[in-house]
Amino acid sequence: MKKGIHPGYHPVVFRDPGAGFAFLTRSTITSDKTIVWEDGNTYPVVDVDVSSASHPFYTGRSRVLDTAGRVERFNQRYGRA
Repeated sequence: MKKGIHPGYHPVVFRDPGAGFAFLTRSTITSDKTIVWEDGNTYPVVDVDVSSASHPFYTGRSRVLDTAGRVERFNQRYGRA
């Protein structure tokens, strides 16, 4: 690897404020905000909109879409050629 062209790879906390969920991992992303983690160290924190704690697929609150009804409606609207 060439020296000086790669971003720094350091510990970062990703936080989902809506779900109250956070996890510590390593990333190249940077942030001006910091947080004191459970181990007593201070890490940069990045707020995310959706995480596994708030995404409907992982929480079991997903909706089942009626795809058959959509196909029929499309065919009625535009007809089959």
